[in-house]
Amino acid sequence: MKGLLIAGIVSLLAGTAAAMGLGGGFVLLVYLTALAGIPQMEAQWINLIFFLPIGGLALFWHGKNGLIEKKAVIPAVIFGLFGAAGGSFLARFLGDEVLTRIFAVFLGIVGVKELLQLRK
Repeated sequence: MKGLLIAGIVSLLAGTAAAMGLGGGFVLLVYLTALAGIPQMEAQWINLIFFLPIGGLALFWHGKNGLIEKKAVIPAVIFGLFGAAGGSFLARFLGDEVLTRIFAVFLGIVGVKELLQLRK
């Protein structure tokens, strides 16, 4: 029961951050892989499924508030689909262990960058 409560809280925080465009996927992926012990490939799948309703709801509200640049939507969707297809093939090719290491290095780089920007 405690695990479900923690998962619910993390999901709430991740959904809120994702809806604001602040990278809620990072929160969810870190929780799923580091704390829940889910393999990287499965955690990414869960994260993508999690994002569908969150993205749809955020899109609705941002559209209602006039915050969507309509000229950018079609190119972003087209190139995003190609990127998603290429990324999924690459993820399958690399496997869980390599993906976990790449994700860890990427998080480290982002963390160091953020720490260095705090000084400015």
